[in-house]
Amino acid sequence: MPRLPRDFYNRDTVTVAHELLGKILVHQIDGLARMARIVEVEAYLGPGDLAAHSARGLTPRTRAMFGPPGHAYVYLIYGMHHCLNVVTEPEGSGTGVLLRAVEPIANIEGNTRGPGLLTRAMGIDKRHYGHDLCSDELHLLAPLHETQEIEIVASPRIGVPYAQEWADKPLRFHILGNRYVSRK
Repeated sequence: MPRLPRDFYNRDTVTVAHELLGKILVHQIDGLARMARIVEVEAYLGPGDLAAHSARGLTPRTRAMFGPPGHAYVYLIYGMHHCLNVVTEPEGSGTGVLLRAVEPIANIEGNTRGPGLLTRAMGIDKRHYGHDLCSDELHLLAPLHETQEIEIVASPRIGVPYAQEWADKPLRFHILGNRYVSRK
């Protein structure tokens, strides 16, 4: 399966979010590849998006989100869950796509229905902050053949009521009928 090139990420965030669905997330740990199919994502559209961390501007925490496309923005929520975002668009945009749920393919134990659960199951944490997603250790692949047609559902993002009008925007995308999609 071909690795996603940097140009894949250097595009409109909503387009990238749609096209990440069905792609394969791979994390190599001690020679073992943990692999999972992406089934749910959320788009964050930069400083004007009140739900995005980048709405607060460039800070030590958000530095990676303003970095080059195709890198990981990993952060801790509730003091216990890591979340993985894929940085999109040109450097300085502050845009990204949160990976919300994955369908296990190989070498994964545990629940993957939610952003904190998927990172735990995949072994992804703060050490991956700013990590190049075109590297050997942590990357995304395009399946050689789609086994089925993907129908995408759009809905409001989850857990961002503070974001005013941005809370209701349909920027959460998931594969219709996939049993690994998280619940609201």
